[in-house]
Amino acid sequence: MWMIWTLLLGLFAICWGIARYNTYKPTVKHVDIQVSRPLNNNGLRILHLSDLHMEKCSISPEALLEQVKDEPIDLIALTGDYLDTKRMSGRFLQYMDALQSLKPRYGMYAVFGNHDYVIADYLPTLQKEMERRGCIVLKNEHHTLDIGGQKLNIIGIDDAYTGRSDADRAYHGVTEGINLVLTHDPHIVLDMDHHFDYLLSGHFHGGQICWPKPYHLRKMGKLPGLNVISGLHYHQQRAFYISDGLGQTAFNLRFGSRPEITFHSLGSGPSVKS
Repeated sequence: MWMIWTLLLGLFAICWGIARYNTYKPTVKHVDIQVSRPLNNNGLRILHLSDLHMEKCSISPEALLEQVKDEPIDLIALTGDYLDTKRMSGRFLQYMDALQSLKPRYGMYAVFGNHDYVIADYLPTLQKEMERRGCIVLKNEHHTLDIGGQKLNIIGIDDAYTGRSDADRAYHGVTEGINLVLTHDPHIVLDMDHHFDYLLSGHFHGGQICWPKPYHLRKMGKLPGLNVISGLHYHQQRAFYISDGLGQTAFNLRFGSRPEITFHSLGSGPSVKS
């Protein structure tokens, strides 16, 4: 019997080591999406990061910059769950400083996620610090850019998981153009009547621990039950993307998933590559 227990403990230790190792090895993905009216000849190039989870993130700001330094970046999109304790705000702002140093042509935009609202009373202070670093935080509101004579509406819908989303308010005053939606919980796509060309989100971590399957996500809504937890999907012919996120929750482990850094190009074609 002791030999069986020894083998089981050894197997557990190996799996734990692999799962821990995975948190340091992000997957860099490239997604090309066709939109109705291309914004420029090369497409709009977006760096998308989600679910940084400062409490359990193995990838340092320096390591993040090393991964993205050779990529052209027009815009940075952040889709929530950055931290859930005030003491980690300093570390998070180091990432914001790193991203600011990339000098994206059209700026940096962010929404909050459910974990961020654990420290709701502190978020106004955090938002000010983010804005000091050139990041526009959108809470059921939008920001319009003129890109080569085309309008890009960046629409930030607040977190659906905590009941803070208000698409009507976010879209109020939006005029004709390309609609890019940023939100944390992708479930919003199931109920939205508003038009969007592309939606970026996170929330599920790609399951984080998928062995044998991420059954634990079933409690998080309809999409996991449909096996929609990661990557590019379509609902009513509208494209949306779910990032696996950069950090972790509960345990700083990943099994069957990796941290994700994503580059989206809007206007260059309906294909996905990694």
